[in-house]
Amino acid sequence: MMTISNGLTILRAPLAFLLLYENPILRISAIFLAMLSDSIDGYLARKSRSTSKLGAVLDPVMDKFFVYFALFVFFSDNQIKSWQIFTFVSRDSALFRFGSYLIACRKWQKAKLRPIRWGKVATALQFIVLMSLSLSIKIPNYIYVIFCFLGILAFIELFQPKESVIWF
Repeated sequence: MMTISNGLTILRAPLAFLLLYENPILRISAIFLAMLSDSIDGYLARKSRSTSKLGAVLDPVMDKFFVYFALFVFFSDNQIKSWQIFTFVSRDSALFRFGSYLIACRKWQKAKLRPIRWGKVATALQFIVLMSLSLSIKIPNYIYVIFCFLGILAFIELFQPKESVIWF
């Protein structure tokens, strides 16, 4: 079902293409609007009680599309190295491993999609780094190492005994 919140989520895809322009103001604006739409879409869905399975899947997919597209652009511009990209997406690696575990143990059907705390922290840091890269600010290597720690914390959080949960 298409809702206003799902429409805001889908908006992140065309915003990503604005990163192809080497204009820092345009890039910062696209990243800011992507962050804003990410914040507002979930709030609107909960407030209007229009949360849906489509939205629960679409939101993280659009987040990842935006971030991966941005990483490709910055890698193409020689602003980020391949090892930094791997650390940047370490949280996603943890989520993939947890999803594989759920499938292997046949627990996938019982899993409920919801945000995890360390995933949200990683996403916020990703957007900050993307804005910094847009301004050609050199990111210290320890920031990329922090992404690895956030990936580990996200992986641990996924195994917490709340309900079986998965990502964002």
